Amino acid sequence: MNDMRQMTAMGRRIEDRSFAIIDDEAGLHSFTPEQWEVVRRVIHSTADFEFKSLMQFHPQAIEFGIEALRNGCPIIVDVKMIQAGLNEDRLASYGCSIFSYISDTDVIEKAKNENSTRAIEAMKKAHQLGKLNGAIVAIGNAPTALLEIARLSKEEGARPALVLGVPVGFVSAAESKEAVINSSIPYIVSRGRKGGSTIAVAIIHALLMLSANKN
Repeated sequence: MNDMRQMTAMGRRIEDRSFAIIDDEAGLHSFTPEQWEVVRRVIHSTADFEFKSLMQFHPQAIEFGIEALRNGCPIIVDVKMIQAGLNEDRLASYGCSIFSYISDTDVIEKAKNENSTRAIEAMKKAHQLGKLNGAIVAIGNAPTALLEIARLSKEEGARPALVLGVPVGFVSAAESKEAVINSSIPYIVSRGRKGGSTIAVAIIHALLMLSANKN
């Protein structure tokens, strides 16, 4: 039994029933089976079927995400809420470590001194430490972090393996996702204002499931 599923028989039955309801109510769609595994987990985590129309994938997003996990990539997150929701033991089995810099003292000070945001400076720090190249970057809260990833890719040669661009909000959330879509970075995004840390967690767990099930 894949260890990303519910641990008890009753829990698995409830989860299986939930996914069956999602598949039934969602109806027809144009996602590949692997993409749908991601989308249905996002819907499962939110009970919001609008994500069926909001989720967008780079053509090689799933492939690159699975490959990155299997290579033991860093997981860079914008907020610790994502880290708290992830199965760190499962990630560690691949050799993956999670990094969050948003609460680091130097990041906070630099954001204050440069009239920036902690999210921007956290992404800069990740790049300076050499953590972005080959990483999965999960942005669930801070649009400025996603905009900074797009800038670092364009101007400073940062090369994440995959960016999960799902920040929620009213200021620059939609725009930040479009910036990533229009960049050279492989991505999975939820277009528009909707998103959140729980969605970033759901996507990573879906990728872990897909990786475990892939021959």
